[in-house]
Amino acid sequence: MQSLRRVAGAALLALNLRRFSYGPLARGKYIWQVIDTEQKLAAFLPALRAAKWVAVDTEADSLHAYPEKVCLIQISTVSSDRLIDPLAGLNLGPLLEALSGRELILHGADYDLRLLRKHHEFVPSAIFDTMLAARLLGLRQFGLGHLVEKYLAVKLEKGAQKANWAMRPLTERMEHYAHNDTRHLKPLADQLRAELQAKGRLAWHQESCARLIQDSTQLHVPDLDSVWRIRGSHLLAPPALAVLRELWKWREKEAVAANKPPFFVMSHEALVNIAAEAALSRPIEPFLPKHLSERRRGGLLKAVAHARELGPDRHPKILRHASRRPSEGEKRRFIDLQKRRDAQATTLGIDPTLIASRGMLSDLAFDWDKHSPELMSWQHELLKLDGEQVPSRAQAAPTIGGSQGSGRRAPSQTQPATTSPLQMQIPSNTPFRGSSG
Repeated sequence: MQSLRRVAGAALLALNLRRFSYGPLARGKYIWQVIDTEQKLAAFLPALRAAKWVAVDTEADSLHAYPEKVCLIQISTVSSDRLIDPLAGLNLGPLLEALSGRELILHGADYDLRLLRKHHEFVPSAIFDTMLAARLLGLRQFGLGHLVEKYLAVKLEKGAQKANWAMRPLTERMEHYAHNDTRHLKPLADQLRAELQAKGRLAWHQESCARLIQDSTQLHVPDLDSVWRIRGSHLLAPPALAVLRELWKWREKEAVAANKPPFFVMSHEALVNIAAEAALSRPIEPFLPKHLSERRRGGLLKAVAHARELGPDRHPKILRHASRRPSEGEKRRFIDLQKRRDAQATTLGIDPTLIASRGMLSDLAFDWDKHSPELMSWQHELLKLDGEQVPSRAQAAPTIGGSQGSGRRAPSQTQPATTSPLQMQIPSNTPFRGSSG
């Protein structure tokens, strides 16, 4: 556990050290019209504070760096479209204070909210999410490009979407892309708001935006016994899990040191295959990437050797999650709720999962009184029948194995026809488990 904490601490330290660093230059024309000094920021703040509306977006470098950081904050008001550089060492406190206490217009706000909360401890008081508005209106294509073209007859270029936003200075193409993410949001939001109002769904949107802020800005402490359980780890026995845990810690350190996402160092699949083979004392060379340097190879082999020295009492345990076999009454309630949800969705012309996911339906069928408070008020009204209280909890004995989730039925899983080194790790009497990563 201490070593896992050290890895997490090293990642945070690297983020702080790189906060004011700059990426490599790219080809093309460059722009310098970015707010990157305290003087420029101070000159912009009066207009921001006086603005009747504000649209916001962010750009990060998660495809190019590890850990990721906020590289650009785009802000549009009635008077201008501006780019703020968080990498320039600015005190962003006055800017964030000017953004608080008002409704911000965003598109697909969840990632932006997480970034601003994680890196700058900022949580807006209210938002208008244009993507969420489009979905509540029943639009099947709700990307910003589609919406701007549909409502404003403007075609956006998306070529810089995967650019390295830590690069300085920005190119003209990156500037154009960044501005486009906010400059059209106000007229788009006006039209979407009017349609929501006309359909009686504006209150739905307001409640959904408030829930989105709540869900996206909660900080979660990582579970040190599960953070390393990547996709495919559920197929491994304890000795192989011990190897995988050490390989994951090795990869994290390499990713932080190189300032590259972990998948640049080694894929999940390779880690799991190496762990499976090493636990069986088989050669791991066929699973090592060809580009692996001698230094990294040495570190990887050291991690494997350390894991193999651990006694069985220090091996990770296989996670078995309690699940239930739903009663016949619960099955009937689930089907009834699903029919009710789908009928409402068809009438409204919206995606049924906006009303309730399949997992939520399972929870409600198991215990309506316990889980219905998790619904937003508009979802609750659409699911319940007039004057009806959905019958409560069905008793069912817990069993071992199956999927995670409160009151959710485990999906049936069958053993693949082919046998791989991973499947050889599974004792014949051990049920398959859902992926932990």
